[in-house]
Amino acid sequence: MYKEQEFIHLEGSVESIIYRNDDNGYIVLELASDDDLITVVGELGSVQIGEELRLTGTYITHAKYGTQFKAEVCERRLPTSAASIRRYLASGIVKGVGPAMSKRIVDHFGDETLDIIEQEPERLSEVKGISDRLRESIAEEFKQIFGIRTVMVYLSKFGIAPSFSVRAWKKWGKASIDIIGENPFELCSPGIEMDFIIVDKIASEFQFAEDNINRIRAGISYVLIRNANSGHTCLPLDRLTETACALLNIDEDKFNEAIEIEIDDGVLCELVKRGRSFIYLREYYDAENYIAGRLAIIKHSFPKIDKTYENEIDRMQVELGIKYESLQRQAISLALSRGALILTGGPGTGKTTTLNAIISIFKQKGDKVLIAAPTGRAAKRISELTGYEAKTIHRLLEVGYSENGNMKFLRCEENLLDSDVIIIDEMSMVDTLLFEALLKAMRLSCRIIMVGDSDQLPSVGAGNVLKDLIESGMLTLVELKEIFRQAAQSRIVTNAHRIVAGDMPDLATRDSDFFFMQRLDPHDAEETIVELCAKRLPKTYKFSPIDDIQVLTPNRRGTLGSLELNTSLQAQLNPPHEERTEITYGDIKFRDGDKVMQVRNNYDIEWDMKGEKGAGIYNGDIGIIKMIDKRTQTVVIDFEGKIAHYNFDLLLELELAYAITVHKSQGSEFDAVIIPVLGGYDKLYFRNLLYTGVTRAKKLLILVGSKNRIAFMVKNDRKTLRYTGLRFLIEKQLERDKDEGLELFS
Repeated sequence: MYKEQEFIHLEGSVESIIYRNDDNGYIVLELASDDDLITVVGELGSVQIGEELRLTGTYITHAKYGTQFKAEVCERRLPTSAASIRRYLASGIVKGVGPAMSKRIVDHFGDETLDIIEQEPERLSEVKGISDRLRESIAEEFKQIFGIRTVMVYLSKFGIAPSFSVRAWKKWGKASIDIIGENPFELCSPGIEMDFIIVDKIASEFQFAEDNINRIRAGISYVLIRNANSGHTCLPLDRLTETACALLNIDEDKFNEAIEIEIDDGVLCELVKRGRSFIYLREYYDAENYIAGRLAIIKHSFPKIDKTYENEIDRMQVELGIKYESLQRQAISLALSRGALILTGGPGTGKTTTLNAIISIFKQKGDKVLIAAPTGRAAKRISELTGYEAKTIHRLLEVGYSENGNMKFLRCEENLLDSDVIIIDEMSMVDTLLFEALLKAMRLSCRIIMVGDSDQLPSVGAGNVLKDLIESGMLTLVELKEIFRQAAQSRIVTNAHRIVAGDMPDLATRDSDFFFMQRLDPHDAEETIVELCAKRLPKTYKFSPIDDIQVLTPNRRGTLGSLELNTSLQAQLNPPHEERTEITYGDIKFRDGDKVMQVRNNYDIEWDMKGEKGAGIYNGDIGIIKMIDKRTQTVVIDFEGKIAHYNFDLLLELELAYAITVHKSQGSEFDAVIIPVLGGYDKLYFRNLLYTGVTRAKKLLILVGSKNRIAFMVKNDRKTLRYTGLRFLIEKQLERDKDEGLELFS
């Protein structure tokens, strides 16, 4: 956050509200304090005119708006004098109570007005003009105001943001304080989702013992959540035991007691796989079970048809001027005759031309085809390649909200997608929960075609869906292998296939689209990368440093990690300037014109794209900062046409994106890609990562570093280890269906 001076305290009453964001509680207000009128900014919840505040924070300075007080903690006191109460009620806090009505109420009850409303609301009938309906409305509104305020004051003692107080009130109402006092780890539960480490510090102030069962239960879930964020849908019980006991400083007996309670209560689930126990958070266990069962239903629903569709394929060859090789013809026929198909293949093997034929034939038959991909960039790319509209899977499923405010997909089992065929591109990026949601939204009569490259890295979210589906053998699979002549002219394509086959790429050829620049010192490599982005490539190839060139790195940290490279690249590509507003948030300086990336899914951020409105900016989305407004504490970002407004607190979800990790680049393509290959941790330098990075480049690929390190990566065929149970559950489903005499068409 800001680091201009030490925290100080400020007291006063709210004179006016300049700006308010009801979704996150962010406010700009004027506070009357010691005869001064001070501009205050911060996440202060639903404060109103007339309220008395005690704030903790720091002063910040803006060249245009002057001095502001950035409040980090807010203690609220409702107004006590008749004059301030009147202003408070007149602020519009209760529908139907304006200046005239507030005057009548305060004239009647004076300084005791708010006490009367809280404790004896029936007495409001004494005021002329207040009907029974208005009296009940005022009483109900203030019941919530008093309740939320009480929770905010209580949690503010521990430095907890008002947004968590609002979540607690929505979940527990007036019981919030009692529930938190009895078990503060309830703040980690779904719907509130505070970080366990923060809550653990609060619990220590409550004198909670380390071996308290509620602490251990929350700690176990925390370990599973952290590992889900690293891609694992489950953990082996022995690994979970070791990690949780070390984190919580407890013995195994206490751990075993807690895990049994969690499983009995249905919070966690256990799967015994080949003699080894695996522990899940329930949502991942339910998701993998659903996927296994639903895919079996899809296979039951489509009888095996031996038709080869030769006439239709021949007609496509004439219409599109393309000659399909045998595996492509096979893929087209199987897509038309099976309920589910996986189509894989490396670059240049004809996945797109095959897909175009499949789409065209389905459409000529009158079938409704929907096309989607996991990210906006991937959806845009497949749309450009096929000529058909494609959406992100999130947009396809239509993000909405439940009555309690939680995110949900509007397209679901009760509101199915209107489609005969769904095609998912970049299937390797689809995680377990997203795939479950997609299957739930499909009609039983709908076919699904999954297109991807199984040699690429798995999804950012938990699971290894494409790999598990392929290895289970449940679904029809066609792997395209032949590199077409035109694609074979690209060294990017041929070297990508060499890498995935375990052979060294050709690093000697210097007259193509694939180059190697040897730099054995990390700082020399860094200087070369910055020079390539800032000068050499823009001059030689007319590439835009911001729009066309992307640095991809295996690491986040170190001289050649994304964090340090971003600092160096920002200094050259978007340096400080008097006309560029900048803000320091955490350890990052954000500046007008910066290239940034969203690093977690956020379904609440609203965007506007040429009049079309929507919500949701997702992990991996890249945009350009168009404006930083310190007055309203907002940042305007253009995500490839989607204009989104971020308040400053959301900056924690952004990173600079001049350099990004290879993992974050999945589903994207860039005209020019530069990859540093030098030093780093061995476990991060493996074949699939190099292959994924290389295949992100469309026109130019440059490796900067060491031949030995490239050779190490090519030989290191360590697959990304992910603990999942999907393949095992599918195999068990196949065994059950076989035992029951059910034919699974393949």
